[in-house]
Formats: sequence, C-alpha cells, structure tokens
Amino acid sequence: MLKNMKSDYVGWIIFIGGIVLLLEILFFNRGLIFSLILSTGMIYAGRKRRAKKKGRFLFWFGIFFFCASIFNMMTFKFLLLAILLHFFIQYVTSKKEPKKVSPILTEPKKLFEEEMTVQSKPLLENVLFGQQKTPAEVYEWDDINIQAGVGDTMIDLSYTVFPKGETVIFIRNIIGNVHILVPYEMEVSIHHSVLAGSTTIFDFKDPKIFNKVYHLKTLEYERTERKVKIFTSLIVGNIEVSRI
Repeated sequence: MLKNMKSDYVGWIIFIGGIVLLLEILFFNRGLIFSLILSTGMIYAGRKRRAKKKGRFLFWFGIFFFCASIFNMMTFKFLLLAILLHFFIQYVTSKKEPKKVSPILTEPKKLFEEEMTVQSKPLLENVLFGQQKTPAEVYEWDDINIQAGVGDTMIDLSYTVFPKGETVIFIRNIIGNVHILVPYEMEVSIHHSVLAGSTTIFDFKDPKIFNKVYHLKTLEYERTERKVKIFTSLIVGNIEVSRI
C-alpha cells in the first residue's frame, strides 16, 4: 500500500509540474522558450568559435544565461519544493512507523554455485564538460555506452579488433559533435536522433537539421559476421561517420 502511495505521489508531482510548466509558458513567462533557445544558440555558437576570446565569452555567458533561465522558472521552484516535501514526509513517516527488518536465514550456497562478476574499465566515461576520444594506439574493444553534457566525442575504430557478432555504441549528448571513424571492411547500422545540427554519414549528408531521426545501414549489414550498431542522440550538434 505504501509503495502505491509513493507511486501516486510521484505521478501527481509530474502531472502538476507539467500543468505549472504549461501555465508558466502560456501566461506568466512567455519569453521562457525564447530565453532557452537563445542561450542554447549562444552556447553552440561559442563552441564553434572557442579558439577566439569572443567565442569563449559567448559560450560561458550562454551557460550562465541558460542556468539563470532554469533557476528562475516557477516549475523549477515547484519541483524543488516537492522534493523537499517528499523527503520531509519520508522522515516523518519513518519516525511514526519505523521500518522493521527481519533476518532471513538461508543455508550457505556451495562455492561452485556462487556467481562471480568482473569489473573492467570502460573505454570512455560520462563527462559533463570536455572532449574525449578513443586511444590513438591499439586497444582492446569494449562496447561503448556514454552520455555527455557539453563537448565533442571522437571514436576511431581502426585501432581495435572486433569480436564476432554485433558491436554496440551508445552516445547521448546535450551539446557537441560526434565523429566516428569506421574501417572499410566493417558494416554499420546507425540510429541517429537530433534536435538541431547537421548529419554526414558516409555519402549521406543533411547540412541543416531540426528535430529529425535517421536510420541508415550499409548494404551487407544483415549478412556480415562482424558489424557495429551505433545509437546517437544529440540536442544540438553534428554527427559525422566516415571511413578510414
């Protein structure tokens, strides 16, 4: 019952938050969409000209303007209040109805029934700001699943050996460019989603994109033994997939 109450509580927060956001955009803060689009454009333009002082200034001012727009939103304040209220209710409930923990006694499993796990270091990490790329030397392949805030990602697949079967790459980025270099003998399937940017995938080019989804694959993808499937999702940025 308590679990259902918590689920309903979160559902109501999301529902009311959506209504507050809609009212804020329509009646109280009509310039919110313009502010967010303008700050995003400033960040994107600043990154394109980051080699110059004006570009760096435009980039950081865009980030400041974007954060200020979010913090001044009535919806943000409502969600912050709802989170604080949620923790307060949990605290009061735990005092009135302390959680009971009953020990569960089970027979120890035999050694050969224990399941062992091995942790390996991923090729790329999640980053909030900054660029990252695969090593410029031979490396052991491991599937990639990352998400980034603001920054470029470059993946060179020519320095590794792929196992048999389908290799998977997931990249989710807020603002930034993605460049993937693929060997000629490797067949590729690409699922790409972007809000604003450009797309260059081998001989396919779309220089101006707004809110599109692409799915492309090479001719021999279904019949080949070794292949790579790429999933990318960008809010603002360019993707380029080329042969090496």
